Amino acid sequence: MPREIVVFDLLFPTLFAVFVVAVGAHVLIDLLLARLGVFRWIWHPQLFRIALFFCLFCGVSLLIYT
Repeated sequence: MPREIVVFDLLFPTLFAVFVVAVGAHVLIDLLLARLGVFRWIWHPQLFRIALFFCLFCGVSLLIYT
């Protein structure tokens, strides 16, 4: 089981670090898709964005916890 991360005497769960990594990857992928014009072809862009974030978050957390 992964341990907590200590930052300035504060304990953060490992999933917080996974969340930060997923947010960073999501922002980069979202900017790339917007620049390429992919969102014109997607029916509901906001739903696609949140689903993309959940896939990234679950994928990164599965890499750590399995």
